[in-house]
Amino acid sequence: MEHYAIVKWLHIVSSTVLFGTGIGTAFFLLMTTRSKDVRAVASVARTVVLADWIFTATTAVFQPVSGFYLAHVAGMPLGTRWLMWSIVLYAVALACWLPVVRLQQRMRDLAEAAARLEEPLPASYTRVFRTWVALGIPAFLAFVAIFYLMTVKPA
Repeated sequence: MEHYAIVKWLHIVSSTVLFGTGIGTAFFLLMTTRSKDVRAVASVARTVVLADWIFTATTAVFQPVSGFYLAHVAGMPLGTRWLMWSIVLYAVALACWLPVVRLQQRMRDLAEAAARLEEPLPASYTRVFRTWVALGIPAFLAFVAIFYLMTVKPA
């Protein structure tokens, strides 16, 4: 069972990195965008895109792999109610995150172009940003619910 404990620990650490990176980068991009400092927005957006590829993408893949492995080793059916809801909510969060990656790249490109031209953020940035926020809210709520389900494991 030592192997199980190690995978469980990695699963927990990975979920923390996934959630922490998501909320941290979202906060910084949100606050920087509100400042309307084009050069700062371009810089933060570049960093957010990089962090998403390094941390979010890797942990987003590791989470279901380790989770399914842990359920299998524990002999827990995937139809267990809290586990099934965790999987559904994870799929919702992932469905929101996948377009967010592209939106962040678009926001980065728009901010970099505006910074090069020494112009304010264009209206198209604001439209993309609003969609980014709209997708981020259900993803955030889904992850909060997953943490609850994984901790409490309600019957």
